[in-house]
Amino acid sequence: MDKNTLLGLLLMGGVILGFMWLNQPSAEELERRRQEAAEQLAAQQQANEQAEQQNVLIVDSLTPTEEALITPTIKQYGEADAQNPEVYTLSNGTVELRLEGGAVSGKIAVNDTTVAVAQVLSGDLASYEPRVASMAVKALKDVVSQYGRYQEFARFLTGAASDLTLENDLIALNLNTKGGKIARAELKQYLSYDSANVVLFDDAHSDFNFTLTTINQRLETRDLYFKPIVESDSSVLMSLDFASGASFGIRYTLPADSYVVKIDVVQNGMQNIIPTSTSTIDVHWYQQMSRHEEGKTFEERNSAIYYKYAGDDVEDLSAQGDESEDVNSQIKWIAFKNQFFSSVLIAKENFTGAKLDSRDLKDTAVGDKYLKSLTADATIDYSSAAPVAASFDMYLGPNLYPLLSDLEEELIPGEDLELTRLVPLGWALFRWINTLIIIPVFTFLGGFISNYGIIILILTLLIKLILFPLTYKSYMSQAKMRVLSPEIKEINDKYPGQENAMTRQQKTMELYSKAGASPFSGCLPMLLQMPILIAMFTFFPSCIELRGESFLWAKDLSAPDAIIPLGFDVPLLGTHLSIFCLVMTVTNIIYTRINMQNQMQANTMPGMKLMMYLMPVMFLFFFNDYASGLSYYYFLSLLITIIQTYVFRLVVDEEKVRAQMKENAKKPRKKSGFMARLEEAQRQQQAMLREQQKRKGKK
Repeated sequence: MDKNTLLGLLLMGGVILGFMWLNQPSAEELERRRQEAAEQLAAQQQANEQAEQQNVLIVDSLTPTEEALITPTIKQYGEADAQNPEVYTLSNGTVELRLEGGAVSGKIAVNDTTVAVAQVLSGDLASYEPRVASMAVKALKDVVSQYGRYQEFARFLTGAASDLTLENDLIALNLNTKGGKIARAELKQYLSYDSANVVLFDDAHSDFNFTLTTINQRLETRDLYFKPIVESDSSVLMSLDFASGASFGIRYTLPADSYVVKIDVVQNGMQNIIPTSTSTIDVHWYQQMSRHEEGKTFEERNSAIYYKYAGDDVEDLSAQGDESEDVNSQIKWIAFKNQFFSSVLIAKENFTGAKLDSRDLKDTAVGDKYLKSLTADATIDYSSAAPVAASFDMYLGPNLYPLLSDLEEELIPGEDLELTRLVPLGWALFRWINTLIIIPVFTFLGGFISNYGIIILILTLLIKLILFPLTYKSYMSQAKMRVLSPEIKEINDKYPGQENAMTRQQKTMELYSKAGASPFSGCLPMLLQMPILIAMFTFFPSCIELRGESFLWAKDLSAPDAIIPLGFDVPLLGTHLSIFCLVMTVTNIIYTRINMQNQMQANTMPGMKLMMYLMPVMFLFFFNDYASGLSYYYFLSLLITIIQTYVFRLVVDEEKVRAQMKENAKKPRKKSGFMARLEEAQRQQQAMLREQQKRKGKK
């Protein structure tokens, strides 16, 4: 862009800005516009109110078609009187209709008011409040529409809802005849934070519905009243029996000592009622996930929808905020996962797709008792001629790794269900450490030791024993660096300044090479220990074995031991102090001091000491709301490390280390590739410095 073009653009911009400034409205004009906007808004609100009043006052009426359908609807779907076959009655709980001698009568219940059906048909509703009259007309319209929509299923639209229980020693299920569904699931061996049994869901805050969509029908099981048939102590059939001899039902089977209920959609002769062209059945599953833990923070972080692609990986929706996902591939199972408990719907034949939705309830009126609003709408293949139209296993139980691992082999042999992914154990490396080492040892110790505080102590000792060679190597590296500290100080004093940085570094590395020491040899053992520390960090918050287990002052090792209430909210810290976290922090500060004493201090940067002490204090804020079992483990780990350090000091003779390093210095050593590259870099730097000095001399 040349100078003239740039100048032209600037002039154009100036003209536009000047025009906008000259044409901006005055303060009086702005005020007038604001008043007009306010008047328009008020007029619109008034119009809306008038429209609403008019809508309330205008009472709808049945169309001639709807009115003509009432009599045949009562005859077809109503019950004939035993004494007088010409009298029919039809009721859905809200509307009661009676047909006698061709005349329709009955009543409609609207809140606390009863409206006569005859008055609705004649339009004589002036004696009722407009809103009541409008609701009565709508109720009668819905009866005609609903029975027309359900046709052969219409006889099951009325009935009495009742519960029956299907249970074993682990779980109690309430089955409701309205919808033929599991209305409530209670775990008998686990308590919630309010000391009541854990209830995964109840009828008021959950829904489970099958939907069949034909060319002219949409049939939903939630609207139907099923007949319960107790087939055995472990099996109940919710059945719809048609006059033609056909039947449609949902069978629930709960074996002894199992958290898995088998759900089978069974049918007989339904091809005469459901068109054979209907090839899919939809499953709607909804649940407001209950809160079960005192430590709500971690429960919220670990509550989400999980799902597994058929023959592929397990995925999940975010546990933070709201998220939806349309899955257009085949899915093996869908799980509503809580921190320690899950409800998992496993399809024998894969779901062909699903729409998943998760809504956070944290800032809602029910946010204190419920965590998430979870919805899954899935589709599965269907045939009206198949005796078993669909089959599922529903797991309702704890996220216990050994239990889930065994279920993977039992439910669908030969297929890896990966149910253990419901236990979050970190990325691949950390998960391997947890599943191959930590969990087996933890489970083994739990088989004969009841105190989990003692189990954590033994587990920590075993881990420290495994890591002992690395810990010893790290200490010996620090000892060598301390022995070399005077020589390194001499090098730093002999080659001061930035211009001698490369020389100083070269001489230092030569010293390390001759003595057989390395500043990195102490870091490597620590880095090799980090995966285990991180694996434990993911293990403890997911370990349901610790849930409700007390140790010393901690009532629950899976939750913070919030012994000291602060009475106010401290940013990042919360409203309490956890004792194990506080003890861990103090121990960490002591360990930091000891560790700094063990290391060479000559090259310590200003402010580094403060930073080293600041890190443990930051951990106090970070771990204060974590599981007390995790803080207890880190405390034990640090304490054992401190003890090991003092033992090493007693055992390791630094004079012998110095003598050994002198012997190493006498031995010829092959120059490493790193040293060769360092010397080459030094030569290049010196050449550049000489060249710069020559240029300065010429000037």
